[in-house]
Amino acid sequence: MQSVELSTTATGAPSLPMNAFWRTIRGYILWQHERGTLHYDIMVTLILIFVFFSPRVIRFNDKPLLRNPHPKDVVVTPDAQGALLYQISAGAIVPGDDPSVRDQLLHIIRPISGEVSIMKYETVADGKGHVQTYKVLVKRE
Repeated sequence: MQSVELSTTATGAPSLPMNAFWRTIRGYILWQHERGTLHYDIMVTLILIFVFFSPRVIRFNDKPLLRNPHPKDVVVTPDAQGALLYQISAGAIVPGDDPSVRDQLLHIIRPISGEVSIMKYETVADGKGHVQTYKVLVKRE
């Protein structure tokens, strides 16, 4: 006749070194290690490595947008008589008769300087005769 022995001890329980390993990992995740200990220094080092080297390894595809100049770029310079001289890009103005051009120029200048009146304006053209900018002399009211 054959005899069979039954064991009552649990064979699936983790051994002591594996239990310590998981406790250490839990300490890293929950940030439970005291400052100045080896494990704390390891955590900080891993974070610094991630911060400094991840942009080289991980392609985030984040590039700054190229800044297109606003079509209403305005350059303001003070005049010797207390007036202001504005240079406004021609792309901001739709060509037309004198009153419509003055209205468009005032529409661009008033948000910058408040209530002003145009004393005079002139166009600045390139060598081919295309208008590049408007020089506008204004006086505050």
